[in-house]
Amino acid sequence: MRLSLTRSFERRGLQVLAVDCGATALERWPQWKPDVVVLDLSLPDIDGLDVLARARAQGLKSPVLILTARGTVGDRILGLNVGADDYLPKPFDLDELMARLQALGRRSGTSSGSDAAPSASFCGMRVESESGAVYHEGEVLELAPRESALLRALLARPGHAIAKERLFELVFPGQAEVQLEAIEVVAYRLRKRIAHTGAQLVTLRGLGYLLKAQT
Repeated sequence: MRLSLTRSFERRGLQVLAVDCGATALERWPQWKPDVVVLDLSLPDIDGLDVLARARAQGLKSPVLILTARGTVGDRILGLNVGADDYLPKPFDLDELMARLQALGRRSGTSSGSDAAPSASFCGMRVESESGAVYHEGEVLELAPRESALLRALLARPGHAIAKERLFELVFPGQAEVQLEAIEVVAYRLRKRIAHTGAQLVTLRGLGYLLKAQT
C-alpha cells in the first residue's frame, strides 16, 4: 500500500518521502519537516500511535492523518487524543484522502498540492506566496494566467516529472469542456517565455512535463 500511495501521490504532483517503519519515521521526521504526515498504525516495529506520541513529545508539529484498519470509535478517539489531526479508516477512497490532506495543509498554513510555492529559487525564479507572481532575478515574469499556473506547478518540484493530467487540473480547474491537449499549448508558450532564465521545460512523452536547468 505504501508503494501504491506513493505512486498515486506523485502522479498528482505531490512530493512524497516514504518510510516503512516507525523508527525510520522518527529519525527522519525532524530532518524532513513534512507539511503533512500520513501515518499507518500497523507498522512492523513500533505501533503507529506510539510513533505519534513520541513525535509530539519531541515537539514535531506536522499535521498527522492516521490511516488504519482499526475502525472503532475508541481507536479513533485514542488517536486524536495522542495528537492526530484526522483519521481515515481502511478501505478508503483516494480522492477523499487527497481532499483531507489538502485541508490539513491549508489549516496549517502549508499546501499539499503541486501548486504550492517552493521555499527556494530555481534558475533565479521564485514564486511570491501571497500574490502567486513568479519572479526571475527580482523582476516579475510577464506570463498569462495559465502560463503562470503551469510554471508554479513545475517550480514546486523542479527535476521531477508531473503528470499531464495533474497539471491540467491546476491550469484548467473545473473546466470539463476543455480538452486535455490544451495543456500542450500552454506548455509550448511557457517554454518560450522562460527560455532566457536558464530553465528548460521538458516534455516526457506518455508521462508529463518536468522543469530542469539547461545544460
